[in-house]
Amino acid sequence: MKEEKIKMLEKKDSKYSIREQCQILGINRTGLYYKPVPTSKETLEIMGLLDKEHTRHPFYGVPKMTEFLKRKGYKIGPDKVRTLLRMMGLEAIYPKPKTSIPNKQHKIYPYLLKDVKITRPNQVWSADITYIKLDEGFVYLVAIIDWYSRYVLSWQLSNSLDASFCVEALKEALKSGKPDIFNTDQGCQFTSIAFTDVLEQNDILISMDAKGRVFDNIFVERLWRTVKYEDIHIKGYRNIPEAQLGLVEYFDFYNNERYHQSLDYKTPFEMLAEKKLSTELELLTKKEKSSKKERKTTATTI
Repeated sequence: MKEEKIKMLEKKDSKYSIREQCQILGINRTGLYYKPVPTSKETLEIMGLLDKEHTRHPFYGVPKMTEFLKRKGYKIGPDKVRTLLRMMGLEAIYPKPKTSIPNKQHKIYPYLLKDVKITRPNQVWSADITYIKLDEGFVYLVAIIDWYSRYVLSWQLSNSLDASFCVEALKEALKSGKPDIFNTDQGCQFTSIAFTDVLEQNDILISMDAKGRVFDNIFVERLWRTVKYEDIHIKGYRNIPEAQLGLVEYFDFYNNERYHQSLDYKTPFEMLAEKKLSTELELLTKKEKSSKKERKTTATTI
């Protein structure tokens, strides 16, 4: 997908610069010139340890992660740990001040969910990205979830943080319906024109977490912990094809068979089905009442 988009770039385009074309297509411009260097075995080991420790203690920041690795016998400093955590998309979960500036090329949308009560499916969807360690490298996973039912609507794997795999996941999710509001963090994948255009074209309100408000997208954070504890860390996938096959099975189990304590031990599918049935019965009752009222009115007129 990324290769196909790169082929669409026109270096001699008189209207749009390469930078502007990359923004429209959701491509990271630096990726056009960067030649990847293989990640060393030790670095992959460290990234795997960081991922597991973040899953166990998501509130650990750079200092504690550095100390954790040193106690494991690794000679590593905070700058290296910070770089790896950023590469993996991991961030300590605790309220903190604004520490980074959003991409000025991208529009940042306000947070729309303060004090909003979630009462039905398709009211709010959200998306997030996490890192998965593989025996033969690593991969990124994006998922889109319905807040009411916790149903995972779609997901995609990618070996880069390019916006394209997030756009593909969004388009796949929209095949099953659409939300009133779509919430994400301010990551460049979600603020990219390629991603936000799809939402706006479908008349979906866009909500974005404020910097430092890590609990705004807590449902997806909980999903990552569940997926890693119950599947990824247990199975230890070797490569992307193996991870793809394994996650197909796991997300099917998660949606249709796994009991969720926060849902009164119902499955996400059961939450969707119950609400759909309840809504249909409510509409039918309203229709019957309306019909009865019309009959009474007609009888009175006669």
